[in-house]
Amino acid sequence: MRRLCFLLALMACLQGQAQSYETQFSRPLSDVMADVARQFKVKFRFDVDTTGLRLPYADFRVRPYSLEQTLTNICRYYDWQWWPRPKGLYRISRYEYYRRHTDEGQQLLGYLSTLYNNKEQWEQRASLLRREARRLLGIDAFLDSCVANAKPVLSSIRKHDGYSTQNICLELTAGQHLFGTIYAPIRANKAYRPHKTHGPHKTYKPYPLIISPDGHWQPGRFRDDEQTRLATLARMGAVCADFDLYGWGQSAAEVGEHAVSRAHVFQAACSLKLLETLLAIRNDIDTTRIGVCGGSGGGTHTVLLSLLDDRIAASAPVVHVASHFDGGCPCESGKPVHRAGGGTCEAELACLIAPRPLLLVSDGGDWTASTPELEYPFMQRIYSFYGAGQNIRNVHLPDERHDFGPSKRQAVYQFFIDVFGLDPTMLDETKVTIETEQQLQSQLK
Repeated sequence: MRRLCFLLALMACLQGQAQSYETQFSRPLSDVMADVARQFKVKFRFDVDTTGLRLPYADFRVRPYSLEQTLTNICRYYDWQWWPRPKGLYRISRYEYYRRHTDEGQQLLGYLSTLYNNKEQWEQRASLLRREARRLLGIDAFLDSCVANAKPVLSSIRKHDGYSTQNICLELTAGQHLFGTIYAPIRANKAYRPHKTHGPHKTYKPYPLIISPDGHWQPGRFRDDEQTRLATLARMGAVCADFDLYGWGQSAAEVGEHAVSRAHVFQAACSLKLLETLLAIRNDIDTTRIGVCGGSGGGTHTVLLSLLDDRIAASAPVVHVASHFDGGCPCESGKPVHRAGGGTCEAELACLIAPRPLLLVSDGGDWTASTPELEYPFMQRIYSFYGAGQNIRNVHLPDERHDFGPSKRQAVYQFFIDVFGLDPTMLDETKVTIETEQQLQSQLK
C-alpha cells in the first residue's frame, strides 16, 4: 500500500514538473490529441508516427473557439498538416508542398486578381507565366535532348464500329519511348481528299485532333473508361491519341520508377511530340481544331500542353483545376512550375488558353469541390477581359467523386460537339469495343 502511494505521489510530481515553465509545459502528444478530440467532438486519423512524442507548450496551443487554429498550432511544430474528412474525421499528415487549404487558395486568387484589371495587364502576366513555366519545367532543354527525326512505329489498323485503333511507338530519348494508341473515325462511303478530286466519293472536312494525357487510374491507358471516351470521340469525328504515363504500362520496363521529377517534363514532351508526329503522318487533321483533354493528373498535363503550345484551340481538364492543389505526384509538380511569376496555381495557368474554349469538370468528392464558388468566378473574370465569357464553362457534379465516370465523359462529349462540331448522332458508348492490354501494346520495331 505504501508503495502504491509512493508511485501515485511520484506520478503527480512528474505531472507537475511537465506542466511548468522549466519543462516548457510539455505533454504527451497522444494525450493532447485525445483532449482535443473530446473537446471538439471529432476523431483523428494519423498518417504520421506519433509514438513517444511530446508537445511543448501543449495547452497554450489550444484555441477553444477554433479547432482549425488549434490543429494548425499543433501541426506546425512537427511540420505536419491537417485535413478535414467526412463525418467529423480529421486526417493528420506530413507537410505536402503541393496541397493547401481552400482558404489559402482563396487568398492566392485574391492576390492574383490585384495583378491585372484588363486584357493588356493580363496578357503581360500571361506572357511572363508562359516564359517562366517553360524555364522552370526545363522543356526546351529536354526537347533538345530528344532523338532527332525519330520515326514512329505504327501497328496495323484495327477496325471497329465507326472508328479504328492503331498503336504508336516513338523513341523520345535514347532507349525511352512514347507508347500510345490512336483512335480515328471511320466514315462509311466517304473519303477525305485534301485536294479537289473527281469521283463518286463524297468529301468531308479534315478531323479535329484531341490529345489525351493520362491520369493516375489503373491500369492506365488500357482501362475501360479511357478506351470508351476516346473511341466515342473518334466515332463522333475526332482523331484522338493517348500515351502511357512515365513508368506506367509499357514505359515501366524502360524507366522503372514513376514518382520522379523527370516524369513531369517527360510527359509534357510526350504530349508535344505526339501532337507533332500526328500532324506529320496524317494529312486529315484540321490544325485549327486541336484540343486536349485529360483527367486528374492528365488534367495537369492538359493545362500544361495548352500553355506550352499555342496551337491548342480547346482545353478540357477534368477533376483537376484548383487554386489550392498543384497535383500530388512528381509527374505533376516535380518541377517548380507553380513558382512562375512569383507564384501561381492551376486556375491561373489554365486561363493561359483564354479566350479559346475551356471546360472545367469538377465534383464534390475531391479538391475540385471549390470550383463553382472559387476558381470558376476567378477564371470567368479573365475571360471577361476578352468579352468571351461564353467560352468558359463549368460542369459541377456535387454528388460524385474523383473519377472519369459517365457524367464526366458526357460533359466532355458535349463540349467537343459544341466547339469542334462533332457529330452527336454517333454518341453511343455501347458501340465501343474494349480491347485487351495486349492488343493496345505498341511494338518497338
